[in-house]
Amino acid sequence: MKSEKRVESTEGFTFNQKIKNTFIGRAKLIQDKGLFHKLTLVAFFAWIGLGADGVSSSCYGPEEAYRNLLGHPSLAIFVALGTVFTIVIISSSYNQIVRLFPHGGGGYLVGSKLLSPTTGMISGSALIIDYVLTITLSISSGADALFSYFPATWQPYKLTFALIGVCFMILLNLRGVKESVLSLTPIFMIFIITHVAAILYGILIHSSNIAAVAAQTSNDIHQTVNQFGFFATFFIILRAYSMGAGTYTGIEAVSNGMPILREPKVATARKTMFLMVISLSFMVMGLMICYMLFNVQLDTHKTLNAVLLDNLTAGWGYFWSRSFVLITLISEAALLFVAAQTGFIDGPRIMANMAIDHWLPKRFASLSDRLVTMNGVLLMGTGALIMMVLSKGSVALLVVLYSINVFITFTISQVGMVKHWWQMRAKHVPWKRKLAINGIGLILTSFILVSVIILKFGQGGWATLFITGLLILLAINIKRHYFNTAIKLQKLRLKAFQEIEKLIGQRPCADRNLKKIAFDKNGRTAIILVSGFGGTGLYTFLRILENFKGVYNNIVFVRIGIINSKIYRGTIELDHFTKQVKEDGEKYVTVANQFGLYGKSFWTIGTDPVNEIYRIIKRLRPRLSGAAFFGGQLVFSKTFYLSKLLHNHTIFSIQKRFFKFGIPIVIFPIKIE
Repeated sequence: MKSEKRVESTEGFTFNQKIKNTFIGRAKLIQDKGLFHKLTLVAFFAWIGLGADGVSSSCYGPEEAYRNLLGHPSLAIFVALGTVFTIVIISSSYNQIVRLFPHGGGGYLVGSKLLSPTTGMISGSALIIDYVLTITLSISSGADALFSYFPATWQPYKLTFALIGVCFMILLNLRGVKESVLSLTPIFMIFIITHVAAILYGILIHSSNIAAVAAQTSNDIHQTVNQFGFFATFFIILRAYSMGAGTYTGIEAVSNGMPILREPKVATARKTMFLMVISLSFMVMGLMICYMLFNVQLDTHKTLNAVLLDNLTAGWGYFWSRSFVLITLISEAALLFVAAQTGFIDGPRIMANMAIDHWLPKRFASLSDRLVTMNGVLLMGTGALIMMVLSKGSVALLVVLYSINVFITFTISQVGMVKHWWQMRAKHVPWKRKLAINGIGLILTSFILVSVIILKFGQGGWATLFITGLLILLAINIKRHYFNTAIKLQKLRLKAFQEIEKLIGQRPCADRNLKKIAFDKNGRTAIILVSGFGGTGLYTFLRILENFKGVYNNIVFVRIGIINSKIYRGTIELDHFTKQVKEDGEKYVTVANQFGLYGKSFWTIGTDPVNEIYRIIKRLRPRLSGAAFFGGQLVFSKTFYLSKLLHNHTIFSIQKRFFKFGIPIVIFPIKIE
């Protein structure tokens, strides 16, 4: 039986389903071959969805660097140049990562494939915390930008506003990536237009006395060097450069988000990266120059960009000045909300990749009927809410936590790529230039990482290292558990095969060679729910033969193929998985025939096993009245705190659904020592 095409209508929907369809949307049709094209993003929209994180970092990265210049604004030009150079180097190195890993994975896959699986896990763990902080920092900074316009008496409401913002983004992302990006496109464009106009205007009004400005800047630099000495001045520049590390966050988002890019993915990724680099470099350089030209002063209730805008529009007249400042700050706040989108796109994707490799619970690789990694979205959002409350929305604290984790991943990625190009030197490929790019990237990223940890360890840096360390330890224990369970399931599978061979060997030779067994209309039918051709399905089949000897003449196997984020990467992967699901059912039929029993396989693919099985059963029951249902469930001799999270209990959910409609089901416990 081939899988049905799902045709939905509002008829028969429960109240909860109608609410879900209203706010999140209806289920997407997996069998639609054009769905991959519909869900992917062209370079322009990828720039918005993935590049917003990088571009929006200009709202807090340059400010943090400027704050650390310790009252020497003339040095900002050196920090700006160093920052732009670093942006170009890191983006160039990630362009090479994109070519090498066109299916995505970013720092996690680079670490896993080029260094070791454990190193990849460390990089992935750092990225997960980083993306939680991306959401928290972006929305906190957005709230700061918006509340900079309002009186200081409004400040107590800022945290509440930020928490509501996180909840809104969770809901938006449960609908799906493309829809959330399209809805935020106007915001992104308003931000770009207003900020480009402000920067160009700020530089233009100083262009008439450019010589005087240059002379004053040169004089200020000489005075600073004479006052502190060359090395102390150089240290101030390096310190500010390091503390502005938040500026570079988001560059890695493109390599992590490759699965959502339009084919050809590599070309789309490179265009997206180019747009991101140009826009981010212009913003950083322009803002730093404007800070210096207007000699902006810090304000406890306003962001540095808000202070700059006030200075820049001081002569415009009250109405035009306040209108432009308000529109610009609203677009800034809105774009920072868009930047949180990167955390919701790439965070669950990293979790799904790690779950597929058994570093995290498998459920984080599951897709909702909207083809969204819903568990990942919910966890990222919940983590952001917790971090928002604990940090009280402090951007200064969050920037430190954020920068450390992203540069852990940057450094690991650069080490992996340097190793790769060094190994390629004997294979007659142009490796020297590529090695140089990643080598320079390694020097810059490791310097920034070490600097931020040393300078900010006591101011919150220890917290992100501690949390990341806990996640790493948790991942190691999860991997160990899945590894041990896989060994035991393999033993169970071999034991089941041995038992089958033994039982078949006891049957008459004529029966052993039977391939086609007719359906016994007078016999009873057993319907077995299986998840694949393996130990649990074979064990359930054998227990039916043992406990209901001679009772059932017809065996029907219901095989549901559950699609996860690894399978749903393209039509080729989906077709291969569909073929595998069908073949699994045929293998069970062959086993049943060898016992002289009629065998039949029914199969389908989907994201929710309970719904898919119930759809098949509704069709089977009228044709197989009186049939009994069977399934198996792993039972561990010793339960532990993560057992319910690491292993699904789908059969109990099916049982609950069946009981509502009066359908009995027998569940065999499959004990694992």
